[in-house]
Amino acid sequence: MENILDLTASELGEAIRRKETTAVEATEAALENIRENEKNYNCYVTVDEEGALESARRVQKEIESGKLTSPLAGVPVAIKDNMCTEGLLTTCSSKILSNFVPTYTSEAVLNLEKAGAVILGKTNMDEFAMGSTTETSFYGPTKNPRNPEHVPGGSSGGSAAAVAAKECFYALGSDTGGSIRQPASYCGVVGMKPTYGRVSRYGLIAYGSSLDQIGPLCRSVTDCAMILEAICSHDPKDSTSVERKDNRFTDALEKDLSGMKIGIPRDYFGEGLSDEVASPIREALEVLKTAGAKVEEFDLSLVEYAIPTYYTIAAAEASSNLERFDGIKYGYRTESYDGLHNMYKKSRSEGFGPEVKRRIMLGSFVLSSGYYDAYYLKALRVKALIKKAFDEAFSKYDLIIGPAAPTTAPKLGESLSDPIAMYLSDIYTISVNLAGLPGMTVPCGKDRNGLPVGMQLIGDSFRENSLLKAAYAYETALGGSFERAFFKKEGR
Repeated sequence: MENILDLTASELGEAIRRKETTAVEATEAALENIRENEKNYNCYVTVDEEGALESARRVQKEIESGKLTSPLAGVPVAIKDNMCTEGLLTTCSSKILSNFVPTYTSEAVLNLEKAGAVILGKTNMDEFAMGSTTETSFYGPTKNPRNPEHVPGGSSGGSAAAVAAKECFYALGSDTGGSIRQPASYCGVVGMKPTYGRVSRYGLIAYGSSLDQIGPLCRSVTDCAMILEAICSHDPKDSTSVERKDNRFTDALEKDLSGMKIGIPRDYFGEGLSDEVASPIREALEVLKTAGAKVEEFDLSLVEYAIPTYYTIAAAEASSNLERFDGIKYGYRTESYDGLHNMYKKSRSEGFGPEVKRRIMLGSFVLSSGYYDAYYLKALRVKALIKKAFDEAFSKYDLIIGPAAPTTAPKLGESLSDPIAMYLSDIYTISVNLAGLPGMTVPCGKDRNGLPVGMQLIGDSFRENSLLKAAYAYETALGGSFERAFFKKEGR
């Protein structure tokens, strides 16, 4: 058997079932790699070595007894640090939650545990998922394993980097405006944001409640399908959770795309898109044509309004969601204060970072008397128009394909100096969240510096299978491995 760390999650699960290796050996290998590389990449906020090994031993016994039969049983996973995990530090990479240990576990993580997953720890992220580079973290920036001088993307940068660095076999992230798909693009891994309501948000510490969705970051399309099958469920504890029967995602893994119609928005390939990103995507489209898909260009309206609409709605929801962090019930509290209101002010001033404060202030402004109609309500109306534009597109096409980001990963330190430029980097991903659609990123090449380029696939609501089918056909045409096709020569 090849090096255990080179296996995908699905390959490792199969190897464990065949008794070629064990959950304990896989966990020990991942932990050893974390010890060796974490100082270079800073993917994790918390590594739970003792808990992971104990879990691996228990899971291995249940596999051997026949109690656990999931294809992911015994496979080590990393969890983004905004999903509650009982008894394990959950910080949202913020000082204000630096001592918070939840008393319950989020539903998506519980579903993985039921499938026999072994949790290695909690991954670094932009503070409260607010950022596109994982540089706003209280615990310092995560570095891109493909080139440590560059960012891994955000806000799920720690999860994407941990997968790319082989510090876990797959990870969970959350996506509010591209926070799974964009870091997947920057780090050269597979990432999916499912349809809003497909995965329970119970236990996910909210940024923008109408936009957030949990999803996988992994190394292959097969992994993605298996992880989705494990985490998707109807949850009565989440009022936005949708009950669906079509959760057999592995059934979509077909190579033949005959009859599939793919739309390419002209708006996504215009000004602002790097040629080094556009070229590999166009090459990937030729591969999909060879697999039987019909590809044509069309106009997708309202793209220019997506960013102001998104940041108005997301900031408004964030200002409301973050009111609960006041230093009273849990989390960080300032050491010296004069009265209750002073304690609130000092705890929040010291506990929140600059980007979180910026978005809270923006959200409070757009919700304030006199501006609510002018900004927030108008943004909600534009959100409805964006959804309508996608509905019209999906009356003609099975799938929409475009870039995940305008460029490859920027260098560390470049983005924070210009927050507006950082916001603009979300241009291709945020519409998917505004419309509640599924979106997926797969690697499709590299730029001249060897940095990964990602191709984004967008589907109609609850049509994740269309994304998986096209992505699997593309992966198969490359020889069955994105890692071998694009990154193996680098030894990473």
